[in-house]
Amino acid sequence: MGWLFYTDGRVQTYADEKTEITRLCTFEGDTRKTELVKACKVGSTWYAAARVTNLDGTPVEDATYVTDADGSITFGAVFLTRYDDGCWGYKDIEESAGPNESRAPLGLIELLSNLKDPDSYAQDWRQRCRDWASIPDYQEGDKIRLAAPVTLTDGSTCQIVTATHYRRGRQKRRCYRIEETGGLVRLSKASLAGSELLSSAKGAASPVLAEYLAGRE
Repeated sequence: MGWLFYTDGRVQTYADEKTEITRLCTFEGDTRKTELVKACKVGSTWYAAARVTNLDGTPVEDATYVTDADGSITFGAVFLTRYDDGCWGYKDIEESAGPNESRAPLGLIELLSNLKDPDSYAQDWRQRCRDWASIPDYQEGDKIRLAAPVTLTDGSTCQIVTATHYRRGRQKRRCYRIEETGGLVRLSKASLAGSELLSSAKGAASPVLAEYLAGRE
């Protein structure tokens, strides 16, 4: 399915978007109904978990999903969104199509029904979401070894960096100090995948605290 844009201006805010995602995930046919269980927005992408149940109360039979204990199945969906000339638009992709966007929170992934095919596109998408969620959120002063050297715009590379920040106006922005040169660099979250924490500022003993404790021994 391609992009669908609304020209009536009904979607303008985050709340409007969530209301529309809820509506898109809620419908009822002759034998089944679907309802939104959870929706999360990451960047401009909405991730949704939707539950399908039979109206007569019998278990849902599906070729892709293992039926849950309550007789329902819950699947994942991705909604790409953007504004074009003030008009909100979306493109929806069901998880079995293997969406490229794979940053759904673990709390949403855990709501989804088990899959019958361990090698399916949906299984691969869920694993990519888990891999993204597992990337550490480093703290100020953490010393890190990247999984592979990162090439900078000047052609040089860096692999060992320390989490720090710089200020732009009133905003505090995360950056990393390069071990070899002391220069600062911005790194995407994706570049931190597989990285290793070498030392933690939070866990390191303060010299002042160490002196105080030594005096008590």
